[in-house]
Amino acid sequence: MLHLRAHSLADTRAIADALAAVARRGDLIVLAGEMGAGKTAFAKGFGEALGVTEPITSPTFTLVHSYDTPGKLTLHHADIYRLSTQHEVADLALAELLEYDGIVLLEWGDVVARSLGEHLLVQLDIDLDDEDARDITISGTGRSWADRWARIEAALEAYAC
Repeated sequence: MLHLRAHSLADTRAIADALAAVARRGDLIVLAGEMGAGKTAFAKGFGEALGVTEPITSPTFTLVHSYDTPGKLTLHHADIYRLSTQHEVADLALAELLEYDGIVLLEWGDVVARSLGEHLLVQLDIDLDDEDARDITISGTGRSWADRWARIEAALEAYAC
């Protein structure tokens, strides 16, 4: 588990950029945190690092936005805030999105994370003393994340607490 400190929105995006550099086709990255913690800001930084040129917006009402990247990879940005049952989450067909061509960023996915298989959990928490700062905790579940853990630690060393 990594404990990081982002002092600004730019830091949050830089952390997302570093994670995008080690992400690969078939990855599921769960974004967790309270409303306004920076999940969508993180997704924007992640997408920009992959080369997404169109605006990345919150998919709260559409559930999934998909963005093509120059590397023939699709970034699927999903938000399950409005879903109330495991069945509704299953209907999103996250496994199929991962199998074909993409990386999935899943906002509010912490509520179903145990049923998701291999994933990286990015927990963003607002610092009550500094509204621009975020405490970010990153943990991986599964062998593919364990195999890349040293690279993730090295890429994020500057933000470690």
